[in-house]
Amino acid sequence: MASAGLWQNRFGAIGARGGGLSVILAAKRTAVVPRGGAFAKLEIEDLGAPVVQALLEAAGVSAWQVDELICSNALGAGGNPARRVALSAGLPERVAGLSVDRQCAGGLDAILLARALVDLGAADVVIAGGVESYSRRPLRLWTDPDGGPAIAYDQARFTPWGDRDPSMAEAAFGLAERLGISRHSQDAWAVESHAKARVCHGEIVEVAGQGRDAFARGLSLAVAARAKVVCGSITAANAAVAADAAAFVLVVSDKIAADFQSGRGVRIRGGVTLGGEPVVPGLAPVAAIRAVLDRAGVSVDKVAVAEIMEAYAVQAMACVAGAGLAVARVNVGGGALARGHPIGASGAVLAVRLFYELKAGMGLAAIAAAGGIGTALLVER
Repeated sequence: MASAGLWQNRFGAIGARGGGLSVILAAKRTAVVPRGGAFAKLEIEDLGAPVVQALLEAAGVSAWQVDELICSNALGAGGNPARRVALSAGLPERVAGLSVDRQCAGGLDAILLARALVDLGAADVVIAGGVESYSRRPLRLWTDPDGGPAIAYDQARFTPWGDRDPSMAEAAFGLAERLGISRHSQDAWAVESHAKARVCHGEIVEVAGQGRDAFARGLSLAVAARAKVVCGSITAANAAVAADAAAFVLVVSDKIAADFQSGRGVRIRGGVTLGGEPVVPGLAPVAAIRAVLDRAGVSVDKVAVAEIMEAYAVQAMACVAGAGLAVARVNVGGGALARGHPIGASGAVLAVRLFYELKAGMGLAAIAAAGGIGTALLVER
C-alpha cells in the first residue's frame, strides 16, 4: 500500500481535482449465490471487502487514492453499509462511505453517482457498486400506532397508494397480461438464460470457497412447465431467486486512467434514471434506455452488448422489445434467471458482466426497480 505522502506527490494534495470524463478502470464481483447457500453466514462487509481489495489490485490503484466508496443496499437495517465495507476493506478512514437505496436500481445508480463526482471534478477515484445479503436481512415489522402487536411484512411500500403498489410478482403477471406474453414464452427465455450462463473467468472474486455462480443449471422446458406457480404465468422457473452477492467497479478520471492502464477500461458515455408507471415497474427501463442513447447520439443498433436485468423473464422480454435491442446481443452470458437477484447488488452485477463481455464498441446495462423506476448505463470500449 502506498503512503498518503506518495499519493500526494504523484497526484497533488488530497482535495485537488482536475475533473474529466469518467472511466471504469476495473470491475469485480463475488459469485451470486441463492439465499441460504455458501454466503448465508457472512455479513455484508464480508462479501464486499474482498471485492474492493481485488478491484484495487486488478487496477493497480492504491487504497490511499480512493476518494469515496458508494454502495447500494436495499434489505439491510441501515448503519451505512458503505462505511462498513470501506473500513473492512482497509480503505483510509477519511473515506466516509455513501450508502444508497433505490432497490434493484441502486447498484447502477451508485455507479452513476460515482461518474457525477468524477466528471464534476469532486473526486478522482471512486469505488461504486452494491452488496446484498438476502440470507442475513433483518426481520421487518410495522409498528401499530394504537399500541397493538407489531405486524411482520416482507415487501416495503413503494408508493403512497395501496391500489398502485402491487407485489413484484403481481406486477410481472400484469405486464405479461398487458403485452400478451405467454408462460411458455417466459419459460423459453429462462431456459435460454440458463443455457447461456457460463463460468465467468476473471470477474469473480472467490469468497467462502465460492468461485462460480451457484444456481445455473440445465433447465428444460419440461422442467420449467412443472415449476411452482407464484402468480398467474409467473413461476419459480421464470422468476429470479433471492440471492447474496457483492459487485463493485472502479470509476476514475481519464487522467488517472491514462496514468495506470490506458486502454483497458471502458468510458462511461452516459447514464439515466427515470421514474415510470408504478404499477408496471418492468417497463420503466425502456424510457431510460431510449433517453441515454438519445443523449449520447447513439442508435440502438450500435449497441454491441446489452445486460438487461432478468428479475422476471417477462420484464426482460418487455424491455428488450420496447427498446428495440437485438436479442442476440442481450445477456450473452446468461442473466439473473440463471444466477439470482441480490437486490441492491444486481445493477452492479450487470455492470461487471458488461465490463467483461464488451470487447469493442458500445455496451448497455439496464434495470427496473420497484415503484416504477428504470436506470440505464451506456459505456464504450
